Amino acid sequence: MKESMFDILIYLFENYMYDESEFTQDREELKVELEQVGFRNSEIGKAFDWLEDLADLQFKPLQLSQDNQKALRIYSERECERLDTSSRGFLLFLEQVGVLDHNSREMVIDRIMALESEDVDMDQLKWVILMVLFNQPGREEAFAWMEDMVLDESATVLH
Repeated sequence: MKESMFDILIYLFENYMYDESEFTQDREELKVELEQVGFRNSEIGKAFDWLEDLADLQFKPLQLSQDNQKALRIYSERECERLDTSSRGFLLFLEQVGVLDHNSREMVIDRIMALESEDVDMDQLKWVILMVLFNQPGREEAFAWMEDMVLDESATVLH
């Protein structure tokens, strides 16, 4: 049986990402489908809540002045426990190359902190970044860049 809320998020993303009309189906229908696939009801509810919170974040953008936009992000102790040095470095890299902006970076950190897993690996981080970018209008180019990175690595692992 599949146990993780994160597994549900990936399942939904992979199966409904390109067909938005399907994803608008009733929450109960999705719940039944997920249960039939083998996910637990408690984890399904958590995944739905995680996605709803992600959708809410796009309506609460972080307001930064021009001076603050060049500031370095200082991570809390709890964030450092969840995001190791390489993960924080990867987020900084994505900001520097323009894939993430300050708002999307904060959304990623928020969604990572909302995962139940204490150990967030690089693959999970990349999937969360992909989900955040997918939910942001006007970030199609950044999404495509990140999608290529995530899906190319997934294909390489499968072969």
